[in-house]
Amino acid sequence: MSLQSGPAPHIHAGTSVSLVMRRVLYALVPGVAAMTLLFGWGVLVNVLVAVFAAVATETAMLRLRGRPVRLFLSDWSAIVTAVLLALALPPLLPAWITVLGVAFGLVFGKHLYGGLGYNPFNPAMVGYVVLLIAFPQAMTQWLPPTLMADTTLGPLETLRAMLTGGLPEGLSVDAITHATPLDHVRTELGDGLTIGELRGGPLFGVFAGSGWEWINLLFLAGGAWLLWMRVIRWQIPVGVLAGMAVPALVFWVANPDQHLSPLFHLLSGGAMLGAFFIATDPVSAATTPRGRLLFGLGIGLLAWIIRTWGGYPDGIAFAVLLMNMTVPLLDRYTRPRIFGHGGGTS
Repeated sequence: MSLQSGPAPHIHAGTSVSLVMRRVLYALVPGVAAMTLLFGWGVLVNVLVAVFAAVATETAMLRLRGRPVRLFLSDWSAIVTAVLLALALPPLLPAWITVLGVAFGLVFGKHLYGGLGYNPFNPAMVGYVVLLIAFPQAMTQWLPPTLMADTTLGPLETLRAMLTGGLPEGLSVDAITHATPLDHVRTELGDGLTIGELRGGPLFGVFAGSGWEWINLLFLAGGAWLLWMRVIRWQIPVGVLAGMAVPALVFWVANPDQHLSPLFHLLSGGAMLGAFFIATDPVSAATTPRGRLLFGLGIGLLAWIIRTWGGYPDGIAFAVLLMNMTVPLLDRYTRPRIFGHGGGTS
C-alpha cells in the first residue's frame, strides 16, 4: 500500500491574506476616526477617493496581465495600500493628485514587479514619495486641528474643494491651511528660535503637536491589537520606535533647546502609523526575527535623521523605502541557525 501526501505545510495556520488585510483595516478605524474629528471631512474623502482609484487601477492592471480579477481583488491588499496612502495625505489635497499617487504606487510599486508578493518596495510609500516630490506645496498644506481652527468646512464644502478647488467666498487655501508641528518646528529652528520659545505656541499639545498626539496614541492602540491578534510581529514596531527615540533622547538631553524630545518624535507625524501599519508590510519588510528588528531600527533612525537635518519634516516614507532596499541583505545574513549546522549563512 502506498501513502500519498501533499507538500508541506500540512497544518493550515487558519489565516489568509484577505483576513490579515481586513484586520489591518479594522485596526486603523480608531486613528481614522480621530483624524476625521480633528482635521475634518477631507480625511474620509481622501480615503474614499483612494479606495476607488485603487480598485480601478488594480482591476485594469490585472486585466492587462491576464490574471483573475475577482481572486486578487478580493485579497484587500490594494485597498489597504490605498487607505495607508490616503492617511498620509493633507485633508484638502485635490482628488486628482490622490488618484495619481494611488495609481503610481500600484502600477510602479506593485504590478511591474509581478504583483502582490513580489514587490520589493512598499507601494503606498512609493506613491506618497512621488507625490511629495512632484507636488511639494500641495503636500504640505495641512489643516490645523479643529480645536484651533478659525474656519471649518462642512462635508459638501470639503468635497467641492477637493474635486474642483473651489472654496467658500472669502476663503483661500493659504488662509485655512497650516504647517504641521514638525514642519513648523523645523522652519522656526532654522530661523534661530529655540524649542523653549516654540512650546507655548498653539500648535503644541501636552507632549507633541496639538491633536497629533491623540492620533498617534490611537494608531498605537490599533497596532497593539494587531500584535495581540498576531497579525504583525513585535520586532519591526519596537525597532522603529527605539530607532527614533534613542538618538532623540541622546540629543535632547545634550541640547534641549535645539532638539525635540523623544515623546514629541514618537507622538508626531506618521510615527505610529509608520511603525505599526506601514513598516510591517509582510512583503517588502525583512522576514527573519533579527532582520525585522534591524529593519525597524534602520527606519526609526533614518526617519529621525531626516526630521532633524533633512529637507522634509517627517521622513517615515523615505526611511521605509531606503530600508526596503536592504531587505535581501538583512534576510541573507540574519537567517536563524539550522539545528546541527554551524552557521546561519551559506
